[in-house]
Amino acid sequence: MLTIRQEEEKDYQEVFQLTEEAFRTMEHSDHQEHFLVEKLRKSEAFIPELSLVAEAENGEIAGHLLFTKIKIENNSNSFDSLALAPVSVRPEFQNQGIGGKLILEGHRIARDLGYQSVILIGHESYYPRFGYKKTSNFGISFPFDIPEENGMAVELVQNGLKNREGVVKYPKEFGTD
Repeated sequence: MLTIRQEEEKDYQEVFQLTEEAFRTMEHSDHQEHFLVEKLRKSEAFIPELSLVAEAENGEIAGHLLFTKIKIENNSNSFDSLALAPVSVRPEFQNQGIGGKLILEGHRIARDLGYQSVILIGHESYYPRFGYKKTSNFGISFPFDIPEENGMAVELVQNGLKNREGVVKYPKEFGTD
């Protein structure tokens, strides 16, 4: 049995290790995700309720994900959204649906907190099963070049991205500027 719960300070070291392990062999990774999590926890973009862990029966942390605050900017308009990054599952727990359980629970909590959308850069065949569509469908772009199929968004509520076109503005901790 797996428990999804809010990450606590006592989990930080284990999450650091599992994040490093999860991305160690990933081709499309800068292998800095574990450091990104540490930086984001200390940032204004951090939302404690949206840093979630999947805990196995034996108490081991099998997975972690983090949603942080971002903006979608369009000239003088700015809209709140969330970034989903990273989603990490320990290699021996991968392909068991743990990432999906974390994502769906994260969406539920984000909706409860009043957020209307999530933006991510990710694998084009994985995230659509959770409702993600290309950001280009919503008129949303990124401040850097990525393959169009890897930039995705989901509306947590009906029309959550209606009239929200613009460019994603990440917190400085993402190092995108």
